[in-house]
This record gives sequence, structure tokens and C-alpha cells, in this order.
Amino acid sequence: MLHEAAETAGLEEQLQGWGEVILMTDKILRWEKTWFPPAVIAVVSFVFLMIYYLDPSVLSGVSCFVMLLCLADYLVPALAPRIFGSSKWTTEQQQRFHEICSNLVKTRRRIVGWWKRLFTFKEEKPKMYFMTMLCSLAVIAWIGQQVHNLFLTYLIVTCFLMFPGLNKHGIISKYAGMAKREVNKLLKHKEKKNE
Repeated sequence: MLHEAAETAGLEEQLQGWGEVILMTDKILRWEKTWFPPAVIAVVSFVFLMIYYLDPSVLSGVSCFVMLLCLADYLVPALAPRIFGSSKWTTEQQQRFHEICSNLVKTRRRIVGWWKRLFTFKEEKPKMYFMTMLCSLAVIAWIGQQVHNLFLTYLIVTCFLMFPGLNKHGIISKYAGMAKREVNKLLKHKEKKNE
């Protein structure tokens, strides 16, 4: 826990110049206003339509993306205080910024934990690991063959950006609960048939 707090403090220090932008992005992704979800979908759709229209090569696309990241990394810390007014940084905003950084650290730790579990699974049950990976990658390859790359990427990005708002408003837990109840009903029905 102490190590996690140190990681969170380090991340807060690294992202301090991005604080206002991160808070605004958090508000948008958590749907604090009703027009945020359609706006996010519209922006993502516009970006992907432009990529589709311009049809850049992979090298050009990656180069432009990295160039935009570099520009943002240079300009955001310099312009954010002028746009948002850093003197207006409140205790509530600092607390939310701390929560966001803490959640990012926890997410990173979960991903590393899953990665370690995958390698533990590989060491303990190599045949099962091999079959699971082979089947999973075959299904992903089949999906990739059936659906256009750009459209598939669009769907993934849109779902990724909608997830925080869906989660905050309880939509994911509602439908996950409904799915769980249906699966339980099917299992109970199957057990009754077997008796």
C-alpha cells in the first residue's frame, strides 16, 4: 500500500501540467453532462472518417499520431494554465486528480498482475496455455478477417471511451446482472432437465 501511494504521488507529479486537461477529460468520459456521450461519439467518428478518407499508409499514420502526441506534450502544460486558470485549482479538484492518478496506478498494477498470472499459467500448465492461446488467437484472427481493420479499431476505441460513463451510470452492472441472471436460469433449467 505504501509503494502504491508513492507510485500515485510520482504519477501526480509527472502529470501536474496536465491536471486541468485530465479533470476535463474525466468529466467528459464520465458523462457529467447529457450531451457528452454523443459529442464523444461524434469526435471519434469524425477522426475515423478523416482517417478513412485520407487513407494514410501505416508509416504516415503512426508518424502523424506520434507528432500530435509530441505537440500535445509540449503545448498542453504551457497553455493549460492560461486556458483553465491554474489559480482556480480547488481542494476538490486536487482530490479528484489524486483519485484519477490512484485509479491509473491500480489499473496498471492489475494489468501487470494479469500478465504475471499468464506467465504463471504458462509455467504450471503449458499444454492448457498453448491450447487456450491458440484458440483465442484463432478467434481474434477470424474476427479480424471478417471485419474491416479500421471499423474494428473504431468500435474498440468507441467502447473504450464509453466504458467510464457506462460504468459510472450503472449501465454495465445492470446488463451484467441481467446476463448473469439469464445464465443462472439456463443452468437451473438444464439441471432440472437432467434430473
